[in-house]
Amino acid sequence: MHVVLFKGKEMGEKITYETIFARSFSRYDQKKLGYGAFLGCLLIALSFCIVFKPYLGPLPVLNMRMSMDVGLNMLRIMDSFSSEKLRGGDISSSMTTIVTETSSSEIEMVEESDTTGTNETISNGATVINNKNSSQQKEMKTVCHEEESTQFCEMNGDIRVDGKSSTVFMAVDTMVANSSWVIGPYARRGDEEAFKRITKWSIKSGVDAYEEAPQCDQRHNVPAIIFSTGGYAGNNFHDYTDIVLPLYLTSRQFDGEVKFLITDKNPWWIEKFRNILQKLSRYELFDIDKEVNVHCFTSVIVGLKRYPKELKIDPSKSPYSMKEFRQFLRSAYSLKKENAINMKDNGGKKRPRLLIVSRKSTRAFTNTNAISGMATRLGYEVVVTEVDSLVARVAEMVNSCDVMMGVHGAGLTNMVFLPENAILIQVIPIGGFEWLAKTDFGEPSKDMNLRYIGYKIKTEESSLIQQYPPDHEVLNDPYAVQKRGWYEFKSIYLQKQNVNLDVDRFRATLLRALELLHQ
Repeated sequence: MHVVLFKGKEMGEKITYETIFARSFSRYDQKKLGYGAFLGCLLIALSFCIVFKPYLGPLPVLNMRMSMDVGLNMLRIMDSFSSEKLRGGDISSSMTTIVTETSSSEIEMVEESDTTGTNETISNGATVINNKNSSQQKEMKTVCHEEESTQFCEMNGDIRVDGKSSTVFMAVDTMVANSSWVIGPYARRGDEEAFKRITKWSIKSGVDAYEEAPQCDQRHNVPAIIFSTGGYAGNNFHDYTDIVLPLYLTSRQFDGEVKFLITDKNPWWIEKFRNILQKLSRYELFDIDKEVNVHCFTSVIVGLKRYPKELKIDPSKSPYSMKEFRQFLRSAYSLKKENAINMKDNGGKKRPRLLIVSRKSTRAFTNTNAISGMATRLGYEVVVTEVDSLVARVAEMVNSCDVMMGVHGAGLTNMVFLPENAILIQVIPIGGFEWLAKTDFGEPSKDMNLRYIGYKIKTEESSLIQQYPPDHEVLNDPYAVQKRGWYEFKSIYLQKQNVNLDVDRFRATLLRALELLHQ
């Protein structure tokens, strides 16, 4: 009853009001007054927006919708098998995430100051902030690459390196999205045995990094590269393919204006490659693990660049090539011989030099004198030597020769010092070495502008015939041994085997090398 009376009263009041309004104004006047009221409200609303615009932020509902949409897209991308490229940031610094299909996974965090109008998206643990309105930006960037054989991060900004904690901080005084990355700065990614001897480095950026970042003790005005001399350092092959060549690829762009911060520092390794290190950097080396000071830079690379194949530079993806790398080595060690002898132009006046790489223990030639004598009779000037850690001496010796021969092993890596168009002869022991011989030395020699000859020995030329009966699987089925694992394969075919070359059979190989030198 109350409700009915209330409604009736309200209706009555409405009718009375409209009646009075109608009597006071004509229909035309009412319409004019309505238009005026509408325009007045519009002007008031516009003034309100202009006055209070600086204090208005993006609507939470809109942000939530954008977060959901972009988040679902990111989730679909991250669940796919394509590689990712992420760029991230924060409200006061612009961050853009771009995902592309590449041969590697790459996460990029771009931080740009003095920006407005950002939109934040949080998806699957990654923070992405897009900004289209920025001017006079000072770019601060962290790009981390994860490739088949290596991982490395390139950082630009306020970078602080703390050797005590093995941490690199991107110190940004803004609300930057937190991000972190852990890297073993050694270019043989995925090799668990090697990484047992590698110090892991943490890379941090964002609010947490800024709050945790220690104060600078020493500032530097040139870039820095952090890399390890642990892993397989000491094996000549790995010295070059895992460290020296990747370091060249990473640091050559700075033309000496770069500092090397070495983790897992081995003094003997530094001494061995001192000429190369001094050619790549004009500055004192840092044993960063022992540094108590915090070193600050505007540009740091953690880890080294490299290509998946051994002793390889892909000139289509790099400004450098193996030819330029070998020219760099000739310059570092002042090597004089640029080209191998051409017997056609020589007229027989000078003998080609043949270097026989000898070994003291495993995979050694047991009849070096017989090989040397036969080569001399064919017209070679023969040099027999064992390569060691005195790189300058080895480089000079190898560079003076036109043909180098040796049993498969790390010593053949010194082919990097051979002159252009020289010849490499790799003697391949029994044990199914063909794939390893091709991968380690056969294929790389082509990019070095060398001529390659592979000589696969017969079972009768292996010392293993003295250790196993003729019907044993070691002699007849090496692939069965390989299936039982690398260590058993290595213990038999790499550590127990020497080579007694059939001189008459090998003669044809040395004659073939002479033919090539006449071309």
